[in-house]
Amino acid sequence: MGGLRELAAPFVVPGPRGVAIRDHLKHLTPHDESVLRAVGEHQGRLASRDLKTRCADGLGHGADTWASRKRDLTPLSSSRIAGSITKATHDQWALARRSQAAHIQTLEAGIRTLRHRLSLPIGERGTKRAPGGYRSRSGWFHKSRRLAALEARHAAVVADRQAGRVRVVRGGRRLLNTRHHLTQAQLTEERWRERWEAERWFIAADGESGKRFGNETIRVTPDGEVSIKLPAPLAHLANTQHGRYTFTATVAFAHRGVEWADRITANRAVAYRIHLDTDRRRWYLTASWQRPTVQTIPLETARARGMIGVDTNADHFAAYHLDPHGNPIGNPHHFPYDLSGTTTHRDAQIRHALTQLLHWAKQTGAAAIAIEDLDFTTDKTREKHGRKKRFRQMISGIPTGRLKARLVSMAAEQGLSIVAVDPAYTSRWGAQHWQKPLATPHRRMSRHDAAGIAIGRRALGHPIRRRTAPPPHDRSDRAGHRTAQARPGNRGRDGNRPPATDRLPGGPPPNGKRKREPSASNTVRDAPRPQQWVQDPLLRTG
Repeated sequence: MGGLRELAAPFVVPGPRGVAIRDHLKHLTPHDESVLRAVGEHQGRLASRDLKTRCADGLGHGADTWASRKRDLTPLSSSRIAGSITKATHDQWALARRSQAAHIQTLEAGIRTLRHRLSLPIGERGTKRAPGGYRSRSGWFHKSRRLAALEARHAAVVADRQAGRVRVVRGGRRLLNTRHHLTQAQLTEERWRERWEAERWFIAADGESGKRFGNETIRVTPDGEVSIKLPAPLAHLANTQHGRYTFTATVAFAHRGVEWADRITANRAVAYRIHLDTDRRRWYLTASWQRPTVQTIPLETARARGMIGVDTNADHFAAYHLDPHGNPIGNPHHFPYDLSGTTTHRDAQIRHALTQLLHWAKQTGAAAIAIEDLDFTTDKTREKHGRKKRFRQMISGIPTGRLKARLVSMAAEQGLSIVAVDPAYTSRWGAQHWQKPLATPHRRMSRHDAAGIAIGRRALGHPIRRRTAPPPHDRSDRAGHRTAQARPGNRGRDGNRPPATDRLPGGPPPNGKRKREPSASNTVRDAPRPQQWVQDPLLRTG
């Protein structure tokens, strides 16, 4: 494959390792809500103070400083609450570090593109693999200034990373910036303040195996009774013994309720989190726990019963069912979704489309679903697609990471495996080799449907092209013809040859040849074949 990048091998995606379920805390009394607000505000202040200390430690943080932070928080709460706060703080700092590394990669990708384009002459045309020069001197000048700005920003972020400094906002940076755009967000200052305070509260507790019902701080009984261990300064609000407060509301997990009940009955660890949805004015309880690591099935086992090739697009999934030999079965299927609107609406759309996809996959009898291992980190920069604003918005709108995690989790519940493949050239080769042959008057094939076939064949270990390997040398067509993948310069040589009858009435066939070769005249004797003209220089006439 001259000029093509090396393709990564397909692999089976590991299954989910965590489970989270949620239920509404119904029929809370005003006193219950006031206790929850007091606990959330008190522990939220402790979490903010601990986060400041953790960020100040930077790279010098260790087991001793962690223990010191926990000792400082214990008198103001409890030992278990202090442990939950310090662990959540460290996870937030680690997430900021990962986001910082991703930001550095994005800046480096933009700097490389700008340097390349600025090094080219003005007006030079680009290629499919690399952009060309800028169109005008004005554009060249403005991009040179942007390069200087990106380099300065990159140097500052790299210096922060080397020093261990991160920028963290408890409550979310997006919500913080919304304070300056209340009109566009259709919020009042009072509503924004309420949401901001609710996001900064901390009412969570990690599970502990061996303790009663798997959690000593936030305890939920099999009957759904919820109680919480109050921090030391709020112990006077307790309504039961041992400094606990029992709420009047009960919970009943409809989803995975049996699995949750089995865990708490066996006193296995279950983590809980209580939060307030300010838009709905509802309190929710989220329970989560870890599952043991399950060994993924071998790739050959996943391929045994065929594959469902799925092409991810901005507004739908395009899926095609393939048998173990890579042959398409039936018609393509589309599962649409709408990624506009709020985050809740987008998540609901993704869940609904994935549910339809998984139900159809179960009906086909396939054991695995093949998807592209997408990552648009370097493709979202405005330097690479500066004039294609809608294209950049489309790429940024596809939730690749969240989509894959949700698909893996939902497929595991249905007993299906997920096979990730390299996304290189799937749309191009699928449209080239599968879109036209499978199109019929009763079946319309899009480029996305053909890409689904290409993804499925790559997951099955078959080449995307339908041609076979070169024949032996003792045949007339010789080696080098009908290869599994033609080189870019010879792409049209092995194209699908249309039939000779596929032409307009009275017109030449698509291959440019006549229907038959010229025939020899009847007056010419000793012609070797009647379908071939022969001119003999010593023609015998007598």
